[in-house]
Amino acid sequence: MTIITKDKGRRELPFDEARLIGFINSIMQEFPHLDGEKYTNRSLRMIKSNQKFRAAEITNKLILNALDNITREEPDWTFVASRIFLKKLYKESAYNRSYDYDEKYGSLIGLLRHLGEKGIYSETILKEYTKEEIKQAEGFIDPEKDKLFNFVGLKTLYDRYLTKDYEKRTFELPQERWLIIALINMVNEPKVKRMDHVKEAYWALSNIYMTVATPTMSNSGKSFGQLSSCFIDTVDDSLQAIYDSNTDIANLSKNSGGIGVYLGKIRSRGSDIKGFKGTSSGVLPWMKQLNNTAVSVDQLGQRPGAINVTLDIWHKDINPFLEAKLNNGDERFKAHDLFMTVSIPDIFMEQVEKRGDWYLFDPHEVKKVMGWSLEDCYDEQKGNGTFRKRYEECIQNNNLSKEKVSAIDIMKKIMRGQLETGVPFMFYRDEVNRKNPNKHAGMIYCTNLCVEITQNQSPTTLDVQKFENGKIIKEYTPGDFVVCNLSSIHLGNAVKDDVLERLLPIQIRMLDNVIDLNDIPVLQAKVTNQKYRAIGLGTFDWHHLLAIKGIRWESDKAVEYADRLYEKINYLAIKASNNLAREKGKYPVFEGSDFHNGDYFKIRNYGKQDDAERYIKNEDWISLQEDVFNHGMRNGYLFAVAPNGSTSVIGNGTATIDPIFAQLYFEEKKSYKYPITAPDLNSSTVFFYNQANRTDQHWSIKQNAARQIHIDQSQSFNIYVHKKIKAKELLDIHLDAWKSGLKTTYYVRSTSGDYEECESCV
Repeated sequence: MTIITKDKGRRELPFDEARLIGFINSIMQEFPHLDGEKYTNRSLRMIKSNQKFRAAEITNKLILNALDNITREEPDWTFVASRIFLKKLYKESAYNRSYDYDEKYGSLIGLLRHLGEKGIYSETILKEYTKEEIKQAEGFIDPEKDKLFNFVGLKTLYDRYLTKDYEKRTFELPQERWLIIALINMVNEPKVKRMDHVKEAYWALSNIYMTVATPTMSNSGKSFGQLSSCFIDTVDDSLQAIYDSNTDIANLSKNSGGIGVYLGKIRSRGSDIKGFKGTSSGVLPWMKQLNNTAVSVDQLGQRPGAINVTLDIWHKDINPFLEAKLNNGDERFKAHDLFMTVSIPDIFMEQVEKRGDWYLFDPHEVKKVMGWSLEDCYDEQKGNGTFRKRYEECIQNNNLSKEKVSAIDIMKKIMRGQLETGVPFMFYRDEVNRKNPNKHAGMIYCTNLCVEITQNQSPTTLDVQKFENGKIIKEYTPGDFVVCNLSSIHLGNAVKDDVLERLLPIQIRMLDNVIDLNDIPVLQAKVTNQKYRAIGLGTFDWHHLLAIKGIRWESDKAVEYADRLYEKINYLAIKASNNLAREKGKYPVFEGSDFHNGDYFKIRNYGKQDDAERYIKNEDWISLQEDVFNHGMRNGYLFAVAPNGSTSVIGNGTATIDPIFAQLYFEEKKSYKYPITAPDLNSSTVFFYNQANRTDQHWSIKQNAARQIHIDQSQSFNIYVHKKIKAKELLDIHLDAWKSGLKTTYYVRSTSGDYEECESCV
């Protein structure tokens, strides 16, 4: 006879076979197409083969047994495992919060009070909402929505996001996390409409029509942390600026922010300091310092800080920069824990293609000799503009030192690093700035950690340092310190259920509210956040959407569909931001922007299209352009496609705009490998799920080029290759991406690579 032990071995009971069978049957009745009898018999044999079995272990064994049954032909076993795990969570929460397990969900106000008294929740909801409103919100909870989670999604949500007490015990349940995010996000809305907005936000989250970024999902309602995903800093060429920037980066990293850092203004190795030639150590020592910051100031003790540094391809330190993550060479000049991006003008890619020469300069010397900074300009038209004119002037000036190299040799170093480490990422600076809707107010030098954010930047400068009334006072002129406020549409769910028109207004409102709710520990970031009110609406589950639509990845139909769908999303996003501007006011630097003067619409040919099959009619675009001119925009930047790693797992969708890694793969944990299949994998979709590294990357580029037209910022576009790819093949991919008008590319992912996603953007 098998004995079941409970209460840490203090109680022993005979195994109740009938009870277990009843439990399994209650789960399996939802899945009549699966062999429940075989599963039950296997589970019984497993338990009865032991003389003693801990009660707590039975649930885990049932879950693993279900997961073991997952195949391409029977992927729904993941939902069997999820249902079992849900019952475990319901039971634990009911026990810890003292309510009846059959109710599944307990008192919301009781939860808020209990974790609030412990200092885990903030007091915001209890202070700002009445008891009646909290009770009303509790009535929004629909436990049936918990059934949308597959096992890995629910496990990820539980492990990373659901609020527990200090002993890591289960308190908060999935629908309560969605509801608390909704309550926090709408707390400052006018009370007459506030609960309607809360209900709509909960609807969007609980149906997984959208997801919020990791910091918002994790920290909403908590007494610690901020809600934005990542940040971008521009470091000026002074010792004060370098160390001030490092402090700002450390403070943001501490609060779970991923950081993009532009280093292109820092003088190169061998440059002069105060006229003394050959004294500068260049960019690499400051990279080492940032590397140490990333390692030592981890993100709330959960993982190392995540910092992406960017340098211009014409900077004299570009060669050691490109070698900083490689395993060979002098370790004194290595920064293995940083991510890296190269800022590339059009003229460099032209020289690569024609196998021409390339010249490297010191930005400090350029500024001193030429009277302007080369990094402060770009080519206003393809093949013509200020950057190439000034670049040629630098070459011709004999008073300016320069280093002549082969453009293709620099490109080879880039590609070597990409095949060994996945980086550097590519930032096509001219295209980024040409399509910048706020070019009237600034310049974009680099991107964020995951390369989807492109917004105006400038360095913060110390103006005055004085001693007054017993205090040391420092006065700064704040630069544009970019803040990424992210949220993503689950395309498979939202498009399938045809809810985009309802979803986008609530999603844009939620993103806009994050700007005012956020407690950012760097003041210039707060200033920039209010100045542009920038948001990053993203999408994920693109491959899943194609599969359920019956569209092959490598097809003109997929390219056309990307063009049409993303135009629609952009139209709805602009319309929602325009309506918010009427309600709450436009962003402060709207006048003079491309939104204001109409260039945003002209360069995308909105309102002048011949294709009658498009989602948005010409007259609708013309009407919207007039509304934007008359009433403004609430947000200076709108659209950016992030990687969506963990949030796509939670939503049982495919990540971002990428093809799937495999139809069936395994996520490895410490004690077990969890099998994961592509969403809705069945006889109808299997043909449309081609694997990433077997996909022609030029078709992916065509899709991204089509959607990039409608995205004011950029996309986290991974390039998937075989580890034995020839250099010419990879070069052709990069040239195609650049010529197609892509603004950035993310990792080059080979079959041998092991890459770390930014946990903030996902």
